[in-house]
Amino acid sequence: MTKFESIIDFLLEDFPNEQCCIDYFKKSRWNQNIISPYDPASKVYELSDGWYKCKNTGKRFNVKTGTVFEDSNISLQKWFVAFYLLSSNKKGVSTRQLVKYIKVTQKTAWFMAQRLRRAFEHPKFKGILDGFVEIDETFIGGKNKNRHQDKKVPNSQGRSWKDKTPVWGAIKRGGDVIAEVIPNTKQKTLKLMIKNHVKEGSNLYSDEWYRHSNLSQNFNHEIVNHRAKQYVNGKASTNSMENFWSHLKRGIYGIYHWISRKHTQRYVNEFVFRFNTRNYSDKHRFGLMLSSTVGKRLTYQELIN
Repeated sequence: MTKFESIIDFLLEDFPNEQCCIDYFKKSRWNQNIISPYDPASKVYELSDGWYKCKNTGKRFNVKTGTVFEDSNISLQKWFVAFYLLSSNKKGVSTRQLVKYIKVTQKTAWFMAQRLRRAFEHPKFKGILDGFVEIDETFIGGKNKNRHQDKKVPNSQGRSWKDKTPVWGAIKRGGDVIAEVIPNTKQKTLKLMIKNHVKEGSNLYSDEWYRHSNLSQNFNHEIVNHRAKQYVNGKASTNSMENFWSHLKRGIYGIYHWISRKHTQRYVNEFVFRFNTRNYSDKHRFGLMLSSTVGKRLTYQELIN
């Protein structure tokens, strides 16, 4: 395989046809040992039509079964192209662009993109951060003052989550970022996020919102006061976290324009994955993303409910 240095390499040299895609995914998923998704201990028979049969359950399956590609009539080659575009473009790819690139309908492109975002939720980036860690929150949804008069929400200035979606984030300096949609920015909620994602004893840096949170009991906590126009206080700053928020918001507002609260976490996962693989080659990132497709089937009904 090449290094996926361009879309030409990707299409013409690595995946010129559907069978190449199937063979690559088969090797990525099973290597030489095909395992039944219905009973991992069962013997598997290879059928003449490219499918397999689980001996213990009698069920048929193929390489797509039990993945985000399951029951899709779209060719694996088109799925791979969508994967490549979505993972390699720094700010994402809109469904309108996918429609043009892989020749599918708008509805299909949207469904494909949402299914692919399930693969961005990789367990590799769900651990606990330690060392020098910055924490911060942001709000997705735009400013109330910029809305049309009939769409303005009363009493929603500042840190209101009535009309915007709050997202909490933590980043290890020079390392990975974790970001999750939260119901509100109350101290109780934020403390739980810190407990779940930051190792006790770490050097923790935040803005003045955490000044009454007593985090110094479990962390080496230092604060930078943004209200006083202070952005660096000794080692304390949240500039790395702010950098990630800028990538997230530029992608949402510039490429996707608007996202619903319901699907916000999937978009956040997308940007977290790309940020955490920023030093990966396109091939390494593609392989990591492909390995994360197993066990993450998403039906259209689940998506729209």
